[in-house]
Amino acid sequence: MISDPDIVSAVAQFGVAGLIAWMWLSERRAASVRDRQLEEAHERIRTDRQALDVLVLLARESTKALAGVELQQRELSNAIERLNRTLDATRRDARRHGSAA
Repeated sequence: MISDPDIVSAVAQFGVAGLIAWMWLSERRAASVRDRQLEEAHERIRTDRQALDVLVLLARESTKALAGVELQQRELSNAIERLNRTLDATRRDARRHGSAA
């Protein structure tokens, strides 16, 4: 556990009180590192959350845009179908009138 000669001599000089103080300082140092790690992780989570919110908004807007494109394509397809039916009817009428004359 204690391998540094300076620490060993300090513990020997100050006895049990020195050992307890050294243990307390070591724990505080470790706790400080953990606190910093937690703060960094929390900040990363917050940043990731913001990026995720932007991606969700982008997906929603893209879905709306694609739905609009799909609706326009459907309307265009229906208009082409109506035009084809009108042209077919006109051709049939022209053939009937042409053959009756």
